[in-house]
Amino acid sequence: MNRQYLGTMLKSTFTNTRIAQKFTDSVLLYETPQLQWVPSDVYRFDDMVVALEKMWSTGIGELLLYLGEDVAANPAQARKYAMVNIAAFLAQSMQETIRYNACDENSWDRIDGKYPVSNSCGQLGQSYQDYQCSAAEAHMACEVDPDMQLVATTNAKWYGAPGPLSCGPRSAEPFTGFWDHTKECNKPWADPPEFCKDYDGQIAGGVDNSQPFGVANSNGRTDTEGCCFWGRGVIQTTGVCNFGKLNYYLGARAKTEGRDALFPTVNFCKRPDLICDPESGHPELKWIAGLFYWMESVQRYDNGWNYLDNLRDFVDGGMSGAGSDSGFIHAVSGIVNRGCHNPPCGTGHMHAGPERAQNFKKVLQAMELA
Repeated sequence: MNRQYLGTMLKSTFTNTRIAQKFTDSVLLYETPQLQWVPSDVYRFDDMVVALEKMWSTGIGELLLYLGEDVAANPAQARKYAMVNIAAFLAQSMQETIRYNACDENSWDRIDGKYPVSNSCGQLGQSYQDYQCSAAEAHMACEVDPDMQLVATTNAKWYGAPGPLSCGPRSAEPFTGFWDHTKECNKPWADPPEFCKDYDGQIAGGVDNSQPFGVANSNGRTDTEGCCFWGRGVIQTTGVCNFGKLNYYLGARAKTEGRDALFPTVNFCKRPDLICDPESGHPELKWIAGLFYWMESVQRYDNGWNYLDNLRDFVDGGMSGAGSDSGFIHAVSGIVNRGCHNPPCGTGHMHAGPERAQNFKKVLQAMELA
């Protein structure tokens, strides 16, 4: 079936003002520190539609967003396959980042009750600058620049929440401390008055660099040199391999090497922060980064369970059980959260499975499929 025709069908769906409003009201919401759900100012509907259209029409390398094009004679069924594929992607995105209104990875890994500044290098024992590609794709990876200095655009906003992740050379900061979430910094009564200055909306917390040899993260790092490849985007693109692939297929490297590039002026290796930067001029990038992961790791998943086969079976079976933490969406959540379709799989139990399933149901309802 002609992908251009299917793309036109999808575009007409996403330009429906009724559906756009349903997305704003029930899908693209984040939870405030006061436990209220409000529309996200980071993840917007129009930016999402731009990203989806680029991924189904141009894609990344050989990867294209699945549109049900293998259903030769039934455009209506193909549209359902495409919409469910997008709904499954959004169900995961709602849990991973949208509910936190986060584009940059938050600092959340506590070591002995402390949030190390070096969490930007990796959390839960990981080292993002060592996330190398396979031998076949090693030529795509970013080189680590020890002199790069960046500060995240977004961070958590609860009382005393750690400030934005950052990176910089050892020559500027040989040792890094930790974020003290109990520190008082909002003292308007003091003489002179004192206010929190690390990020907008901060009312407590601050960096403590008092320990002479720094505070190590869970991988033993006490500095942030080369640690600029933390997660960014709607499904947290992370590491030198993934940012390198974006640059190779979409960015400045593609342009320099004579390939078509959707973002020829964006160097994802030198400026990974542009994925989240609201001044970049490309607000769709935060969505495209996540869709790249989706097309590469979920759409192509075939390890004892084939994603596309099960997606089609789910639709053909009437999409029953869409809001339950079982079957199709349970497997998809496992792939995204744990790397396998039947968690636990050596990496631990899946996080927020029921919430991801309910998200899936909400998106299908917003799409008027459920």
